[in-house]
Amino acid sequence: MPNMRGDAMRGLAVFISDIRNCKSREAELRRINKELTNIRQRFRADKTLDGYQKKKYVCKLLFIFLLGHDIDFGYMEAVNLLSSNKYTEKQIGYLFISVIMNSSSDMKQLIIQNIRNDIQSRNPIFINLALQCVANIGDREMATAFTNDIPRLLVSGDTIDPVKQSAALCLLKLHRTSPESLQLNTEWTARIIHLLNDQHLGVATAAVSLIDALVKRSPDEYKGCVNLAVSRLSRIVTSSYTDFQDYTYYFVPAPWLCVKLLRLLENYPPPEDPSIRSRLNECLDTILNKAQEPLKSKKVQHSNARNAVLFEAINLIIHMDCESSLLVRACNQLGQFLQNRETNLRYLALESMCLLAASEFSHEAVKKHQETVINALKSERDVSVRQRAVDLLYAMCDRSNAEDIVQEMLTYLETADYTIREEMVLKIAILSEKYAVDYKWYLDIMLKLIRIAGDFVSEEVWYRVIQVVVNRADVQSYAAKIAFEALQAPACHENMIKVAGYILGEYGNLIALDPRSTPMVQFELLHTKYHLCSPTTRSLILSTYMKFINLFPEIKMHIQEILRHDSNYRSSDVEIQQRATEYLRLSEICSPTVLATVLEIMPPYPEKQSPLLVRLKQKKPLMEADTSSELSTAPIAQSGDGPKLTDTAMHLHQQQQQNGLLVSLDTTESNGHYETSASSSLPSSLSSSSAALQTNKKFLFKNSDIIFENDILQIGIKGEPKKSVLHVEFYYGNKTNFNLTNLSASISLADELDPELRIHMEPVQTTLDPRAQIKQVGTIECLKDYRDLPKMSLSFFYSNVPQKIDFVLPVYLNKFIEKAEMDSNNYFLRWRNLDKPDQECQKIFPAKFPMSHDVCAQKLEGFGWSNLHNIDVNADNFCGAGIFHTSAQQVGCLYRLEPNKQAKMYRLTIRASKAGVASHLAELLEDQF
Repeated sequence: MPNMRGDAMRGLAVFISDIRNCKSREAELRRINKELTNIRQRFRADKTLDGYQKKKYVCKLLFIFLLGHDIDFGYMEAVNLLSSNKYTEKQIGYLFISVIMNSSSDMKQLIIQNIRNDIQSRNPIFINLALQCVANIGDREMATAFTNDIPRLLVSGDTIDPVKQSAALCLLKLHRTSPESLQLNTEWTARIIHLLNDQHLGVATAAVSLIDALVKRSPDEYKGCVNLAVSRLSRIVTSSYTDFQDYTYYFVPAPWLCVKLLRLLENYPPPEDPSIRSRLNECLDTILNKAQEPLKSKKVQHSNARNAVLFEAINLIIHMDCESSLLVRACNQLGQFLQNRETNLRYLALESMCLLAASEFSHEAVKKHQETVINALKSERDVSVRQRAVDLLYAMCDRSNAEDIVQEMLTYLETADYTIREEMVLKIAILSEKYAVDYKWYLDIMLKLIRIAGDFVSEEVWYRVIQVVVNRADVQSYAAKIAFEALQAPACHENMIKVAGYILGEYGNLIALDPRSTPMVQFELLHTKYHLCSPTTRSLILSTYMKFINLFPEIKMHIQEILRHDSNYRSSDVEIQQRATEYLRLSEICSPTVLATVLEIMPPYPEKQSPLLVRLKQKKPLMEADTSSELSTAPIAQSGDGPKLTDTAMHLHQQQQQNGLLVSLDTTESNGHYETSASSSLPSSLSSSSAALQTNKKFLFKNSDIIFENDILQIGIKGEPKKSVLHVEFYYGNKTNFNLTNLSASISLADELDPELRIHMEPVQTTLDPRAQIKQVGTIECLKDYRDLPKMSLSFFYSNVPQKIDFVLPVYLNKFIEKAEMDSNNYFLRWRNLDKPDQECQKIFPAKFPMSHDVCAQKLEGFGWSNLHNIDVNADNFCGAGIFHTSAQQVGCLYRLEPNKQAKMYRLTIRASKAGVASHLAELLEDQF
């Protein structure tokens, strides 16, 4: 055995060599089984095994496990190695425990005790081994067990620097894997922050990573780090590389620490203290100056290190968005990278300039590089860089350069990669409308867009063209003219046929006096395309033919022949058949006056947010510039039925920037930005009374609402009641830049709710992509009246960290109420019949919001009740009725709300045909007025 000690575990080397020499899987398995039998016998029979032998056999077991074979013994021997005073034996023990962690609670407690002994020892090598093991395992039990020991080790004045560094990194790992289990005492906060001033740069680097993670959880608690971070950054930036010789990487002093400090500062707004703010600006100015200096080395590592600091500094400048000189300098610096030989630098420069284009201070500076960006679009070989060039052109576009940029994007679209064409189509459509001074130019661009990239024109795009034409009488004649000309092309895309068919059906009469576009010519030209189209487009063209009958009675007989044709009248497509049958019969029996009324021209669409913006955000959540202003025509059809998670105006000047943040189901426009509003889902006539619409009961007065939101996830709900069944759709929005995996959602009922509600939900998609949204559908059936609400539970992994969210699902009783209309006689007759004590509930309460008649009416109707007029002699009072549906019965409900504006009080009286229902409904409403 002594000779084996000198050979550094020769037996292990021989075993590994034997495994490698095996010619088949069976031979390998035989050799492993032989070795396992030998090890098992030695562990059982020989009680005098020394530490070396235990170490050797534990290593063999670890190697067998790494080969993919299960092992069911040897754990205790490995744990015993932790008690050894020899480094090599203790190292193997920790290695085994870190790789093969036994789930036995007794074993884990023994391991935790051994780790605690080493952490509390005076041997720094043993302490580091223990910390590495804790970080490698990193589960909840480890975080709970060492929530005091490791922070104490980190802030202790007796701890040497390498151990402090390991302790900081170990705490960071525990925070990432089990943040809810790691509870740091507030007394340690200041001491952890002051590690930024530690003389040892390794400790400072590890500490800034830990503080950055802690700041994201409790920013107010760690806001004291800003001053220290600026101070530390200033000392590094203003030093020469000889001052930090041990931490200089290719002539750049402590580049990774600089990057981490800059990222830490991005968690907070610009410092309010003028001296600190001035010092930070000097640091950023110095970094920009150093980027202009000649390279001290031709090696790529030098430029990489310097550029890493530079780009992070530019990110901080963009985040602060308050120093115009720094923003312009950053833009000029990035402009120099646009023609750099390194593809990565060109990509990063374009990406950062997209953000700078959103700032009022640097937008003009970005526009100076327009020609360079256009050249990059034409000559760049890398598709991802070309895509960023498109993004930058979109972001820098304004009224002064819109025509040039749109034309360049149109030209590039003909040769663009298929992966980005749909997004480019959306951007061209948005820019051409937003900056259109002459809407004839807009129509020319849009029809050219459809001609060039018809396959990538989504429904929202050609819907939008029609919306603009319908809403602008000054371009309708021109639209009919160019649509007719577009149809004359030999190869005409189907989307072009849809647009032309719709426009000619509405405004073909405006060009009918031209001999080249007489009614018969229009009809024949459109009909040459008919048999080449899909059933959906044919259905639209049939509607156009019907419009022609009204516009041009002289071609009525020709159109009726088409409608009678077997290909339409007896079509296998039910939509075409139904339209042909109904249109033919309508044309035969209706007088010209009735026909003109039925087929009158489409009225202007009400103004709303452009659906193109919603579509673009779905395609690309990062919005480089807000384009919502001036795009307000309502959509003909929405791309989806559910509530959409939209961007908010979290632009670069706000305190905590999150690009493309998904926030609210309900948005309003303000100064070209999207802002959350409690009143946005209500009619515009009520939006002025926003204070009165605030409520802490989600989903009470609306059929769609946000029911949960944190920094990671947003959950929206939409409900459609049908008697006793509520059809629900949940929308899960990922607000982060990382995948959410293993997503699972469940709704649980308390024991008392089991006989009251029946819930069925379809499975939810298990993976949620960054900045994306998924939908889950289901039904909630009311079996009887209830009070307690169901609980919703959501679990997923975020950055490999398990997360769990539990909250109350706000499906209140009123979701199963149906409006009931009646006259005053029926109302008072039913009211008098509901006179039993348990059928009535009356509440008198003070007004919590401004007393607005319109707001009260809106809330009562949103609650599910009707608002009956001319019932009460006092016009200020509200009366109404509803039917509460369960699967077994219907409960009639009547209400009367009496506001007293002088006393600022309300009296609410509710009567219901079933005992207890009235009191429950009154409880839901008494704090909402």
